[in-house]
Amino acid sequence: MPSKDLLHRFLFDDCDIRGEIVTLGDSYREVLSHNPQQPAIHRLLGEFLAAVGLLSSTLKFDGKIILQARGDGAISTIMAECNHHNNLRAIVRLNSEVELSEEHALNGNLQQLLGNGVLVITIEPQRNENFSGTIERHQGIVPMDADNLAGCLEHYFEQSEQLATKMWFAADHENVTGFLIQALPQQLITNEEDNRDKWETITTLADTVKKEELLELDHPTVLYRLFNEHPLRLFEPKTLRFACSCSRERSASALLSIGKEDVEALLIEQGSIDIDCQFCNQHYHFAADEVRKLLGGNVLH
Repeated sequence: MPSKDLLHRFLFDDCDIRGEIVTLGDSYREVLSHNPQQPAIHRLLGEFLAAVGLLSSTLKFDGKIILQARGDGAISTIMAECNHHNNLRAIVRLNSEVELSEEHALNGNLQQLLGNGVLVITIEPQRNENFSGTIERHQGIVPMDADNLAGCLEHYFEQSEQLATKMWFAADHENVTGFLIQALPQQLITNEEDNRDKWETITTLADTVKKEELLELDHPTVLYRLFNEHPLRLFEPKTLRFACSCSRERSASALLSIGKEDVEALLIEQGSIDIDCQFCNQHYHFAADEVRKLLGGNVLH
């Protein structure tokens, strides 16, 4: 049985290379249920989810990592995030002015679906009473110079982080798997040529993995099939899940942030205010009396 909603980290004991593999089942299907779209868009949304699952291991503090792309193609916005509690959520929005062709709806890649766009990785610390203020929000621009998400992220790590990286994604309507191999600073092998040979050997083996293996086999089996002749240390997995951070309190805060005059206009027009979460479709209804209390009791009605 495949590993579901699990992330495994692993290290090669004889070289400076690490890896991760994540498979999402229930969390992926929950996201799809809130984003009914065409098959190619679902697969891309799954890749974004798997990517933030893999990247979440870089979080060394309370916060979240966000992968977001905007474009002028059929997809206007696609975003996935994972926080330090291993909670995932994602969303995709289409451009109403761009028609999605049947071919792209079934088999479109990143560039065909997004068109001209920008891809951004954001690492955002959680700000609360325990936040010291020493960790700053960080954003990295990922050039969309490949036609798939794996290629874009590989180029980003090589150019911005100076880390040789290879990534693979596989998704269907039930599950999505992300697989990462990354070079570490040289310690075990200091000879540059030997280090390069080891990298080429490991990545060549990894490149033989089939989509069906990633989606249908458990992680230890996948890794054994690929690297059984190389000493590999597999760590205990961590469990990921779909969870939305929305709440009635957060929605009330958002309501307060739009300004008193705008709230007054909404109440005059509608008599009450409704806020829907785009990630989980949760609905929050605020009656006029409740809104007036939130804003100090002086809102017109």
